Amino acid sequence: MDLKIYVDADSDHRFIRRMERDIKERGRTRESVVDQYLRSVKPMHDLFVETSKRYADIIIPHGGKNSVAINLFISKIESVLANDFSMGSAIIDS
Repeated sequence: MDLKIYVDADSDHRFIRRMERDIKERGRTRESVVDQYLRSVKPMHDLFVETSKRYADIIIPHGGKNSVAINLFISKIESVLANDFSMGSAIIDS
């Protein structure tokens, strides 16, 4: 399956999740997380990740907490799998 998906999450939520994870799981200080975020994480996100959005076939807004978009994506995967399966079974039957 050749499908490009971009999950668009709010930048504040991304930062808060990162800060909570880095402090809790990696033992980092708040200051070190903020410094790394401003120095490298945000500039790299803006340069590489955000710009890749234009190439996505599907953009899921709200950090993946969008049931309509998720259900459309699931339907697309099921459709592709059903078509692949039916084509594969036709080849086997011939």
